[in-house]
Amino acid sequence: MRSLRTDRVVVKVGTNTLASESKGLNYVLIESIAEQISRLKEQEHEFIVVTSGAIGLGCNELSLPERPSEIVLRQVCAAIGQSKVMGVYHRAFEHYGGIVAQILLTYDDFRDESKHKNLRNGIRKLLKLGVTPIINENDVVAIDEIAGAFGDNDSLSAMVSVDAGAGLLILLTDVDGLYDGDPRNNDGARLIGTVTEITPEIEAVAGRTGSRLAVGGMKTKIDAARVCMEAGCDLVIANGREDDVIRRIVEGEELGTLFRGRRD
Repeated sequence: MRSLRTDRVVVKVGTNTLASESKGLNYVLIESIAEQISRLKEQEHEFIVVTSGAIGLGCNELSLPERPSEIVLRQVCAAIGQSKVMGVYHRAFEHYGGIVAQILLTYDDFRDESKHKNLRNGIRKLLKLGVTPIINENDVVAIDEIAGAFGDNDSLSAMVSVDAGAGLLILLTDVDGLYDGDPRNNDGARLIGTVTEITPEIEAVAGRTGSRLAVGGMKTKIDAARVCMEAGCDLVIANGREDDVIRRIVEGEELGTLFRGRRD
């Protein structure tokens, strides 16, 4: 069993976990996430959700075969997909008596001192009131972020975790964790259980993955882990399709790959 600080947890749900390239939004998964978080909040845990999927879902709504290269079209997809994503989260958490709040962010919200202070105060107040913040990057107006600066919300989730003083960031993706080789073409690839230092060897095996609807990959998750580890926040990369994955990680089960935050 792992010993993790789980008083305040950030859960990031990636595009490949939230939506498939052919079936659209995974309603069952969001319902499960809402149930797990709602039950854990009854045990005095606080949760923030960073969600991807707006552009991917917009692509599905417009029947686009892949993520568009045109910036304006990506903005359109984000605008369409964001309302759909939030609607599903709202209904899922409401089913368990919970309230969610949408927060759309850009890098400017972290760089500008006044905006940054307002962001921290707003998140703290929402958590104090028992509300679950649902955070996404503001793809409709933030061109730099759409171009990949945040990296499929991995970087954003790390920044939110550090800023909110979270003890744990869980990155839910479509793989079981970090392997010492590519499991898609190497049957002998081994899952790495714990990482205490991001070495050149760790960076080398991360590589880069993605899909037609998502950006980023394991490299952006390693970058996010570096930010969290330096701040003393643990990070776990795990498969979002595992049953009760959030609950099991919070309770200490050794799922996925743990990047251990620095301990003073």
